Amino acid sequence: MAMTPRLEVRQSQTLVMTPQLQQAIKLLQLSNLELSSYVEQELEKNPLLERAEVPNGESRETGAEGDGEPPPQAAAETLKLDADQAAPAAEAAMDAEGNNDFTGDSGSDLPPDMNGLSGTYGKTGGSSSFADDEHNLENTLSRDLTLREHLLEQLHVETGDPTERLIGSALIDLLDEAGYLREPLPEIAARLGCDVALVETALTRLQGFEPTGVGARDLAECLALQLKERDRLDPAMQIFLQNLELVARRETTQLSRLCGVDTEDIADMVQEIRALNPKPGAGFDQDEAQTVIPDVFVRHLPDGAWHVELNSDTLPRVLVNSRYHARVSETTKNKADKVYLSDCLSSANWLVKSLDQRANTILKVASEIVRQQDGFLERGVQYLKPLNLRAIAEAIGMHESTVSRVTANKFMSTPRGIFELKYFFTASIAATDGGEAHSAEAVRQRIRELIERETANTVLSDDKLVEILVKSGIDIARRTVAKYREALKIPSSVQRRRMLQPN
Repeated sequence: MAMTPRLEVRQSQTLVMTPQLQQAIKLLQLSNLELSSYVEQELEKNPLLERAEVPNGESRETGAEGDGEPPPQAAAETLKLDADQAAPAAEAAMDAEGNNDFTGDSGSDLPPDMNGLSGTYGKTGGSSSFADDEHNLENTLSRDLTLREHLLEQLHVETGDPTERLIGSALIDLLDEAGYLREPLPEIAARLGCDVALVETALTRLQGFEPTGVGARDLAECLALQLKERDRLDPAMQIFLQNLELVARRETTQLSRLCGVDTEDIADMVQEIRALNPKPGAGFDQDEAQTVIPDVFVRHLPDGAWHVELNSDTLPRVLVNSRYHARVSETTKNKADKVYLSDCLSSANWLVKSLDQRANTILKVASEIVRQQDGFLERGVQYLKPLNLRAIAEAIGMHESTVSRVTANKFMSTPRGIFELKYFFTASIAATDGGEAHSAEAVRQRIRELIERETANTVLSDDKLVEILVKSGIDIARRTVAKYREALKIPSSVQRRRMLQPN
């Protein structure tokens, strides 16, 4: 065959990940805190972006006019669901979307103050001043000493040697929240460039500080330090502490033989260690717990419908300053400046559009989750239905990957508490009669309730739990029950029987 050059025309489809598409995907999976940080960075870089401030008492629609923003999108949705239906179908009002089409439907029957989150999202504007900051709740809270501060004070009083203070400070910094030192001493010595003996000496000094037991490397050492202070660390107690796993299993006879004491003494020793503190550092002020801020609110209306609404406080409110762009464009002569200005305008418009698409996508996914999990919201966790990403994606006309990104790091506030969106996606367990499948989370809750009702004479083995669950219509294997029980941190039936028996 002769090889000759020729021209051919071919058609093919490829997905090109443009920078704008990558930005939209990135925004979709960010949490509310990460989104706020990202928008702040964009506000600093792009002169055409500005934070939209809505005067007090002015509606979002009024405050959004005048700067060329996209039309407002629905920020809430009311779901009229049949309470008797366990898994209601998606309503026809939900328009289908493509994989990368995030645009939602505008309009709603809700009052104006519950409509109209558009490309300008989020926090209601208002003036702020240093005087206002003085009334913040955070400024009124008192703070106790942290464990590190408490130990450093004792270290500075105990020794004035710079080397000992340096090693002691390093050990204090390595303590966890419970007051334990988890890192091996040779590794600490190698990192500090000193002899292991110096680290051991510093640790011995640290273990003499208050609270007693701090600086221990395991639970046995922590209890031993506290017993030593009480002058109760005799040889029998030392053997007792070396076999704490037998204590957990209630192996009284074996403990009695190892310690060389009778069972009554073992009972006294158990009571003695119960009076000790296994986490000596836990009583000190730790880092402030971060409050979970929900992205979606779900409320039950008097007529039985569910109202799903975005939390506008978590949505950054930005707009494009088209007037400033027009004014600067008139005076720009340099080609490079014109290109820069054009790039800024394109980036600003795309960011506003991406924020709008993100909000509408979250609202659609959350609304469909509420439709699917109506039974859980009405009657509790036992009515949580099996649900996967595909079911939600098919109902709202999106791709599974889009739903996965939406549910990452997003939280929903319901009458039953605040839950991560991923909480509502659970595996299914078949029914014995071939009926509707059961949610794995509901089955775990059922196992927990059965075990909580146990008495010393009615402890249920895993086989017995399987028998009860099968009779109630749940087709489950023994190994699955054991796996769920261990995930709930529930001991075996043998250990539970020993725990329920009187001493």
